[in-house]
Amino acid sequence: MQEMHLFEYAVIRVMPRVEREEFINVGVILYCAAQGFLQTVYELKKERLCAFSGELDMVALEERLKAFEQVCKGGKEGGTIGKLPLASRFRWLTAARSTIVQTSPVHPGLCADARETLLKLHSQLVQ
Repeated sequence: MQEMHLFEYAVIRVMPRVEREEFINVGVILYCAAQGFLQTVYELKKERLCAFSGELDMVALEERLKAFEQVCKGGKEGGTIGKLPLASRFRWLTAARSTIVQTSPVHPGLCADARETLLKLHSQLVQ
């Protein structure tokens, strides 16, 4: 039997009009300390987002989501936050904020392979 590891994840949401609290799931971010893993997968379905709110700046939205990737990868591309330890980067990315791009509450689970689990969650919660 494969060894199971604790992981935490959050769903990345686009909330075009924060005051209405309506959102569309666009990605997942997953952190697994035991596997030294912090990654995000996202997918912008432009037709769906534009139907939800025709006022979205898709270029700015894509830049915000790419920033999630850069912070996960770490290093200088991730800026000041990218230099923090994995756990701190995950906590920063999943902190509550009132912007167009937000995350769900953090949820725990057990996995054998963090990357495989990230892709499965993305398929279930976003696609």
